[in-house]
Amino acid sequence: MSTITATNEIDKHQYKKTPLTTYDLGWILLNIGMAIGAGTVVVPVQIGLKGLWVFVAAFLIAYPATYMLQNLYMKTLSESDICEDYSNIISQYLGKNWGMMLGILYFIMLVHGMFIYSTAIIYDSASYLNTFGVTDSVLSDSVAYTLIVLTALIFVASRGEQLLFKVSGPLVVVKVSIIVLLGVIMIPHWDFNNIKAFPGIGDFARDVLLTIPFAFFSAVFIQILNPMNIAYRKREENKEIATYKAIRVHRIAYITLISIILFFSFSFSLSITYEQALEAFNLNISALAMAAKVIPGELVHIMTVLLNVSAVVTAFFGIYLGFQEAVKGILVNIIQRFIPEERINHKVLGVSVYVFIVLLLTFWVSLGFSVVIFFHIASPLYGIVSCLIPCYLVYRVQKLHKFKGLQAQCVLIFGLLLVISPFFKFFE
Repeated sequence: MSTITATNEIDKHQYKKTPLTTYDLGWILLNIGMAIGAGTVVVPVQIGLKGLWVFVAAFLIAYPATYMLQNLYMKTLSESDICEDYSNIISQYLGKNWGMMLGILYFIMLVHGMFIYSTAIIYDSASYLNTFGVTDSVLSDSVAYTLIVLTALIFVASRGEQLLFKVSGPLVVVKVSIIVLLGVIMIPHWDFNNIKAFPGIGDFARDVLLTIPFAFFSAVFIQILNPMNIAYRKREENKEIATYKAIRVHRIAYITLISIILFFSFSFSLSITYEQALEAFNLNISALAMAAKVIPGELVHIMTVLLNVSAVVTAFFGIYLGFQEAVKGILVNIIQRFIPEERINHKVLGVSVYVFIVLLLTFWVSLGFSVVIFFHIASPLYGIVSCLIPCYLVYRVQKLHKFKGLQAQCVLIFGLLLVISPFFKFFE
């Protein structure tokens, strides 16, 4: 027995020395690309509306909690014997009915992300084309424009992770470089008069709870973690090695991401006024699209365009992997109740999913729903799927009891905050 234990310890010690590969780097970039999207470029608008002090408190709560919840989420998924789609993994723990129900919740969470990024892509790209004189009108009202852009993006995103590495990798490098450089360039435009006075305690507590979802959405990339976990499990024969590599990628990506976001958010928020933030909110555009309108300097304009486009496009690509996996998982769960899984035509299923997603997103964008308000509405959903469900699994499933402790308790509390935060909108 002692010999076996010693061998396991040696093996564990050895795989922890595994160097990073280009494949690992591809996932690190894709994770960062997933996170730096609509949430990141909308955060300065929320800071401008609520004030810097509110955001400081919100990120001190949200950023550590976001890391813990994603880490716990990955660990609960990685313990499954067979690693496929989210619905299948939950079915292994709690049965098919639970898998179906929670798979639908997971699907709705991903739908929210797809709605956010598709809206941001269409509205911001149309705003830029109009701002720089390429078009005489704003094309976001055109169904044909929306359909063409989304069809092209989804075609690329549906080709698989290797193509996404090739397309998203350079875009992520570009946008990380730009976001750091843009933060530096904005320094001469800092105006400390943009820092609002510290609000009353009641208003402060309310606004912190309202801003927590924005801090959370600026750093979260939970939507891509299950596809990444599945990819590593398929690539590595040893489950322990696959889990270690996936968690290591998550840790590196998150630390890098937070460093970038904090610098960008503070620098940018000091450069726009409350009135400019309010205008961006009313126009349903990001802070970067607003910057292209109000901040002088052609270089800043070009950089904000490149950053915003690359940010939302790579985030869109990143979330599509999880979205596609969720749609197929739910459909397979339903279909195999009537026919054996080996008889399912996965090629026809894949084409059907592609057409469905294009039409769904085109319809959604045509509604013109506010991105900022949509962040508030979806907060409870993310609280349930990314916090409460993993905590429930930890306390319900015997093999996951080892994850009980302070981290699970913090994730549970943060999940409850995400669930209740939108209701404080009624007290504004």
